[in-house]
Amino acid sequence: MHDIRLSKKMSHALRHEPWLYELELDEEGWTPVSDLIAALGVSRERLDAVVRESPKQRFEVDGERIRARYGHSVPGRIVRAPGVPPATLFHGTAASAAERIRREGLRPMRRQYVHLSTTREMAEAVGRRKGERVTVLTIDTAAARAAGVEFARGNEFVWLAEQVPAQFLR
Repeated sequence: MHDIRLSKKMSHALRHEPWLYELELDEEGWTPVSDLIAALGVSRERLDAVVRESPKQRFEVDGERIRARYGHSVPGRIVRAPGVPPATLFHGTAASAAERIRREGLRPMRRQYVHLSTTREMAEAVGRRKGERVTVLTIDTAAARAAGVEFARGNEFVWLAEQVPAQFLR
């Protein structure tokens, strides 16, 4: 069973307010696993279980360091390595915001990056969090990349971009 309470606490520490846990994140969002374990008062086994069992793959462990893969609201940009996304990605939003997005493009708003889904179903689920009526926009990533838009992998299901201009949305 996925430990939701610990997962939320880890997200808060690694994505939003690391200073409350006396954690220092480097420019790529990494911090020592031992520091996070000490801050949260949990065992390495329990922490590893949350990383392994997280349905949204929110966390990444590399040896003795850990980071949140995406969704940061901390000051300063978490640097992500550019990658080649699928030819099409999706973005779910409230229907009331869709027209503005079609005019202005996708912007990260209060996040560091725009979050894009690999499946229409996932985008619909994300959109439902924003409103009852959902619009799913399709992103032509090949055309966007050709025009200089960089994409970075968030996890298996999420790709990130600093912004996506309106001409690449359908």
